[in-house]
Amino acid sequence: MTTAKTFNHIPLSVLDLAPVVEGGKPEQSFKNSVDLAQHVEKLGFHRYWFAEHHNMPGIASSATSVIIGHIAGATNQMRIGAGGIMLPNHATLAIAEQFGTLETMYPGRIDLGLGRAPGSDQAAAHALRRTLNMRVEDFPMQVDELQSYFEGTASVRAVPGEGLDIPIWLLGSSGFSAQLAAKKGLPFSFASHFAPDYTIPALNLYRDNFKADVLDKPYAMVGVNVIAADTDEKAEWLATSQQQQFLSIRRGQPTKLQPPIDSLDEVWSPMERATVEQSLSSRSTIVGGPEKVKKGLEDFLNETQADEMIINSQIYNHEDRVRSYEIVAELFN
Repeated sequence: MTTAKTFNHIPLSVLDLAPVVEGGKPEQSFKNSVDLAQHVEKLGFHRYWFAEHHNMPGIASSATSVIIGHIAGATNQMRIGAGGIMLPNHATLAIAEQFGTLETMYPGRIDLGLGRAPGSDQAAAHALRRTLNMRVEDFPMQVDELQSYFEGTASVRAVPGEGLDIPIWLLGSSGFSAQLAAKKGLPFSFASHFAPDYTIPALNLYRDNFKADVLDKPYAMVGVNVIAADTDEKAEWLATSQQQQFLSIRRGQPTKLQPPIDSLDEVWSPMERATVEQSLSSRSTIVGGPEKVKKGLEDFLNETQADEMIINSQIYNHEDRVRSYEIVAELFN
């Protein structure tokens, strides 16, 4: 029989997409990230991750390793990392050197999460790689290669990087990385915040096939969207910014993060609404006041039996975003 987990026993972490808001610039996004990171560190959040995206006007974390260093330098003990680096976009040696540099500068604080998607459209992927010949089957080879640089067994030496203990996570929104993480005995983070329907199957694949290696036992983290406010009504209004962002991506016309609006009915069609609501399922997108958020997070923890949750809060106004994380911390600390 599975023992129910509680929030007293698992870490809570932050996923920051460094949102660029309508009327704003990336410069302000980075200042907001520093302020939020310093704030959530005081609130007791465990780690703070950035995701690599390209050709998206509303996300400023494209040079992911650079902003990780910026935030690590502005905080004291919280783990800072990538959730994640889209490895096919890069020369593996360059990532080993970049994260070797970060770990050398901020020892014991750097995480390296790896994904196999481009984090962009085809045009941006081509601009990054100059070729789209990289195959899905090449991702496991790249992970092996990266590990060999850190272990010092590659024919080329990563300096800095060689000999450093930098935790590697595999990230996924399907079963592929779940199986690879299980095979290699690595921690696994599932993107349930935008692929909720695949969460339990992927977690089961990971846990059922896990082979002890780097870790002795499985360690699974799940992504959750949380839009928390002091009332349900305000939270639902704030959530329209994220809904508009998903809608723009579905239309193939990504925009900056838009301000909240009173009604989305004039913005989307019934089919678009259904598509966005499927991606932002109430299972892993929790919107509301304190009690509703608490119940939603507890239910999702019980369903997933996650070892950790990483929370994304796409909120237009920075003060409201900070308040959302404060509410979560108040509920579970």
